[in-house]
Amino acid sequence: MANVRNLKKDINFVLGDIIEAVYLYELSTTGKPSDASNAVIEEAIRAFDSLIAKVNAKNVENKKAHFKQINQELEETANQLVDKINALQ
Repeated sequence: MANVRNLKKDINFVLGDIIEAVYLYELSTTGKPSDASNAVIEEAIRAFDSLIAKVNAKNVENKKAHFKQINQELEETANQLVDKINALQ
């Protein structure tokens, strides 16, 4: 079950780093939150909640494929959020 623990840590670290990047953007530009930056943070939080709920799902037949799918979804979500951070200007 170490893989589940590592997956949860990956989700936490990746999405936490994305939120931190938004805060750094805010500090380096206006010094205060904007509607666009708040939207990116809220999306990251929703993605975190969704992914953790999927990890904690108990009624999974093929756990290996399930966790692989979650890992792919994390990567796709992270890439989309990074693109949105890069588009903030």
